[in-house]
Amino acid sequence: MDTAIEVQGLRRSYAGRGSESGYEAVRGLDFSVRQGEVFALLGTNGAGKTSTVELLEGLAPPTSGQIRILGLDPFHDRAVVRPWIGIMLQEGGLPSELTALETARMWAGCTTDARPPEEALALVGLEGRADVRAKQLSGGERRRLDFALALTGRPRVLFLDEPTTGLDPQARRTTWELVRSLRDEGTTIVLTTHYLEEAEALADRLAIMTEGRITVSGTPEEVMAARPSRIRFLLPPGLAPAQLPLSLPAAVHDRQVEIRTQDLQTTLTELLLWARAQGVVLEALDARSASLEEVFLEIAGEQNELKRHAAAVQGGEAA
Repeated sequence: MDTAIEVQGLRRSYAGRGSESGYEAVRGLDFSVRQGEVFALLGTNGAGKTSTVELLEGLAPPTSGQIRILGLDPFHDRAVVRPWIGIMLQEGGLPSELTALETARMWAGCTTDARPPEEALALVGLEGRADVRAKQLSGGERRRLDFALALTGRPRVLFLDEPTTGLDPQARRTTWELVRSLRDEGTTIVLTTHYLEEAEALADRLAIMTEGRITVSGTPEEVMAARPSRIRFLLPPGLAPAQLPLSLPAAVHDRQVEIRTQDLQTTLTELLLWARAQGVVLEALDARSASLEEVFLEIAGEQNELKRHAAAVQGGEAA
């Protein structure tokens, strides 16, 4: 499969003002996105996602490093690359007095090889709201209109920034299906989202950024498999924590037992065999692999701990 996006050694710095020192938002990224793939770029606020995506979209040149979108530089070759990409911003800034259809017509008039406006609205389920002014659309409907505009130019590469913010569960699922159908038609999609369930459901591959760097990347399954699974249950009445199998590293709080393991099937089998031998029932038994949300929160927690440690060291040196 051909590569649609190639990023090597990407850095972006912002100059300071007055006595302030500069800030490096992106600190040496290397990744690629294949054609016809959904790639999710995740991270906490301030991780560098927005700066990275702006560089990919050609809105600014990198401080150093290289970006290729379909083989070309998105900033220096912007006139060639721009018709190939669609961009759905987190805030679209729609003209409030225009109707949805008028907005789509306006956008189509500025777009090469544009879809018919009615088709763009139908793709996102807004055909029944075509004559409604943008200011009268709900927040979720405005997001769908933003999506329709991003699809107007039949993009080969599509950037989606928080595409389902404000959508109800049904509209979110419909948007997911549209994203999947676009991918199946060969569109390359870069997705940023705070809904980790969304990234888990849609992404073929993903990267989690912290402090301007990629901390972990791979398929959702690979990223989740790198973290331990967990088993939880209530300690049976009359049994002490010391009576649990010694081979299982269990943490016990009151009666709540939690076991972390890299081999969920083997550990769960051993636990169930032990319970049968003891003649006990494991109440509230819950066994599951790590979710993407758990991985994300764990990485964020590790970064916060590193920050606290660094601050403590600096404080000690200052003293």
